[in-house]
Amino acid sequence: MPSNDEQIRAVVERWAAAVHHGDLAAVLADHAEDIVMFDVPPPYEGVRGLDAYREVWPPFFRWQAQGASFEIESLDVVAGEDVAFAYALLRCGTPGDFVAHPENRLRLTLGLRKQEGLWVVTHEHHSFPLADPAESDDRDATAAEVEVRRLHQRWFDGTAARDLDALMDAIADDVVSYEHDQPLRHVGVEAVREVCAAGLAAAGDGAVAWDVPDLTIVVDGDLAVAWGLNRVTVRPSDGPPTESWSRGTRVFRRRDGAWLMTHQHLSYPYDPSTEKARTDLRP
Repeated sequence: MPSNDEQIRAVVERWAAAVHHGDLAAVLADHAEDIVMFDVPPPYEGVRGLDAYREVWPPFFRWQAQGASFEIESLDVVAGEDVAFAYALLRCGTPGDFVAHPENRLRLTLGLRKQEGLWVVTHEHHSFPLADPAESDDRDATAAEVEVRRLHQRWFDGTAARDLDALMDAIADDVVSYEHDQPLRHVGVEAVREVCAAGLAAAGDGAVAWDVPDLTIVVDGDLAVAWGLNRVTVRPSDGPPTESWSRGTRVFRRRDGAWLMTHQHLSYPYDPSTEKARTDLRP
């Protein structure tokens, strides 16, 4: 039979793997009904009870879906007969976080008790060390820019793959988008989804690509703005490729740790002499 130490290690490793994969049922397993968690974000008095603990995880999973990791780097266990604790350091963050804070780790302490012969977690405490205030703002802005840039790359890849779900990734439910065509504005993620679906359909059965070669991003706290020239290239299966350029501005907000596009403004230059938009201009 595995020792207490081995049983507890298995509990912690299963939990960490479940968090990494966004498996809520497995995250809740091996936890006591009266679990108390001191988490990184509020509430400051802690999360108390399994129902409250359950509500914490969906926003975290949405943030993690942006490419974040949650991996045990070191784990130590001290076990008695019926009570034990474990402490660990974890790599918890997005690639942008690790660019800005390569040495940063999530600190984790778990309290466990044996209940009907099985080890259950009764207390969790998660924390990050406080950053140096002199460096924190610049590092956070750098990490946020990396994340917003990666978000654009997922859109570019989704366009090439004709993956409509990927194109809807990181678009807020309440987005307001000013598109190239009528109506004046599109409100809500489903309206934007229809525009994207129509765009892919218009490309026919050939390859389609979208990118922003001069993408510029400015971040201030939980707000980010990105702008640049959109290049769309279509390569029909039965004809020469076509390329078009337009202007694009996108606004993002960080909600529950995840960046979401809340506004988009796209346009072609307008030619007053013809009273028509110019779709044939090049940078």
